[in-house]
Amino acid sequence: MSKRVAIGQWPGVFDVLNWVHMPYPEMLIKPMREDLTRFGVEETRTPEELDNVIRDTPGTVMVVVNSVCGCAAGLARPAIGMALKHSARPDRVVTVFAGADIAATEQARSYFKGYFPSSPSVGILRNGKILFMLERHQIEGRDPQAIAKDLTDAFDRFCVPVVR
Repeated sequence: MSKRVAIGQWPGVFDVLNWVHMPYPEMLIKPMREDLTRFGVEETRTPEELDNVIRDTPGTVMVVVNSVCGCAAGLARPAIGMALKHSARPDRVVTVFAGADIAATEQARSYFKGYFPSSPSVGILRNGKILFMLERHQIEGRDPQAIAKDLTDAFDRFCVPVVR
């Protein structure tokens, strides 16, 4: 439950904590969600959905923290699409949306022990333990091909090739 923070002479005008936790409008982020789901990435919008995937998946799970920022749109999402064409891939790939799936995003970040919260970001887990992390600072200022290469290198290291 958030509390009201009165600023200046207008109590209640700025509800700072509610503003921080107000999700983006779905109409705004729907195309950004679809940028990943069209590659077969599954949405997990609640902590329970995310926990179920991580608990019930033998092998590896890649968790993508999606966001509205330009580096997600122009770099991270295209790189993820490229990387998922690789022969070795995680057993499941899921996403949460920072600023929209607020509780699910917090839950995803709880699995990324030792890493600061950032979005976009990508973690590869096995049995709920982080194996690989790609943080925002490793995405910004790079081209999608280089980011995809980081991901496919991690897939080669931690994931089993998919038989088609």
